[in-house]
Amino acid sequence: MMKTGTVDIAIVGGGMVGMATGVGLAKAGFQVAVIDPYRPEAPSGEPDLRVSAINRASERWLRELGAWQNLPAERLGPYTAMAVWDKDSLGKIGFEAADLDEPNLGHIIENRAIAHALWLVAERQSNLTLHSTKPKAMALGEREAWLTLEDDTLLSARLLVGADGAHSWVRQQAQVPLTFRDYGHHALVATIRTQRPHDQVARQVFLPQGPLALLPLADPNLCSIVWSCPPEQATELAAVDAQTFGQRLTAATEARLGALSLASERATFPLTMRYARDFVRPRLALMGDAAHTIHPLAGQGVNLGFGDSQALVTLLAQYRDRDPGELRLLNRYGRARKAAAQEMLAAMDGFRWLFDGSNPVKKGVRDLGLSLVDHAMPLKKRLLSHALGLGSQSLVSWNR
Repeated sequence: MMKTGTVDIAIVGGGMVGMATGVGLAKAGFQVAVIDPYRPEAPSGEPDLRVSAINRASERWLRELGAWQNLPAERLGPYTAMAVWDKDSLGKIGFEAADLDEPNLGHIIENRAIAHALWLVAERQSNLTLHSTKPKAMALGEREAWLTLEDDTLLSARLLVGADGAHSWVRQQAQVPLTFRDYGHHALVATIRTQRPHDQVARQVFLPQGPLALLPLADPNLCSIVWSCPPEQATELAAVDAQTFGQRLTAATEARLGALSLASERATFPLTMRYARDFVRPRLALMGDAAHTIHPLAGQGVNLGFGDSQALVTLLAQYRDRDPGELRLLNRYGRARKAAAQEMLAAMDGFRWLFDGSNPVKKGVRDLGLSLVDHAMPLKKRLLSHALGLGSQSLVSWNR
């Protein structure tokens, strides 16, 4: 027998961005349903391979939602400085939290830890219903949207939110066109052990084949790495024995942290830019990877998604008396978040082009540009403040 339900907003996707949105909307007084078959467990043991660099704006949003308080302190990897250099030239730049009188520049956190912390908050919201299943059909009408779930529940909502990842089912069902481009690189991710402590410094070296990032974890001698390189090189690096891999990694980083060794399995995945032509339609909003995916060069992907989450919650809470699925209202969210995504995509493309290859003209520009910025403190502070999202203010007000 089919079960039915009516909510203000239905969210497909209960990952980090989707659940943050669900919690925020529930705290703002909306009746919310979140559909996702996967309930994240609390992380334990060795760090997961998938981690995110959470900037100060995202931290602030997670604190407002009440999720940050659920994160285990022993799994938070704060970083207080960043060191960026070009292996084939003299170009380098450094950033320090002290430049902005901040305690840190952000935290490296396992995705599963964030997702679990958000679920703990979600389960305490009386007006948020969790459906541990998948959607199998949807329809967008003039006054409401409908979802049929695999457990034969029929949900109606005034707004449907697609937060179901890069291969979004919601986006495909709504036939939203997608602009995409293969970056021609794969990312190799792993956890590595360093001979010398990382000292809470995030490091990134631009190699001729692509950037390599070393992200400091809570353990002073563990880092998560993201190595972006051509597919054939990624395949080779994933296949060589652990000792050879450690030697290659040590050489690539110029042994700045001493000898490096593998502390986990390795995984690779292709890097693709995706950009939905429409972030909103009547009764529909896309966010997170369902709306955009970018190169992991600056670690800003999930922060862009949390920006989507906060923007939509803020808008709908501010206009609580309006129909949340009304296109004129949703367009405010769509315009703002498309502009933010376009800006980030353009910046990543520019960096990739500048640091790609060993063209002597590019090398000269890299040397000069990085040196100029490194010595121009006002510009460094502006870049750093923008990266940390410190210019945005909290806009949501609710009664806890």
